[in-house]
Amino acid sequence: MKLIMIYDQIQSGLGTKDDTMVPLTGKKEPIGPAIMMEPFLKQVDGHVMACLCCGNGTYLADPEEVSRKLCAMMNKLQPDVVMCGPAFNYADYAQMCAKVACDINATTGAKAFAAMSVENADTIAAYKDKVAIVETPKKGGLGLNDALKNMCALARALADDADTSELIHEFCFK
Repeated sequence: MKLIMIYDQIQSGLGTKDDTMVPLTGKKEPIGPAIMMEPFLKQVDGHVMACLCCGNGTYLADPEEVSRKLCAMMNKLQPDVVMCGPAFNYADYAQMCAKVACDINATTGAKAFAAMSVENADTIAAYKDKVAIVETPKKGGLGLNDALKNMCALARALADDADTSELIHEFCFK
């Protein structure tokens, strides 16, 4: 299973909270939470083929253009599944994750979902009926390993075209 992860500047390690104008970029290796996810990826025969990211400010300056470029990258790279997040409790990043996951599902052959914490109530309410949003803890909260494991299980089911309704009911916001 080929995965792509989408991050903001903080999760990618390419910027700080105040360094929001990081341009859209990527790495062909696991970075950020993907490194912590590797044991769970092995359990589902998955590997991260690329991690793509941009700064929150770059996204907020033109969400449609950033999403269009990310969707174009999905068409070029052809992953099985795209994980947008985990965005934890970062509101701008959560908004980017939900929108980009929706757009990937609507315009590419890849399957995408978002991941974030309950603190992003407005984004969750706006997108939970449009895209699967896996529940994670806030940054530094308890339960991250469970959330990462759940993300991998959902990715495997999506890649296999399996019925995901039970996993979505168990792992995602309703």
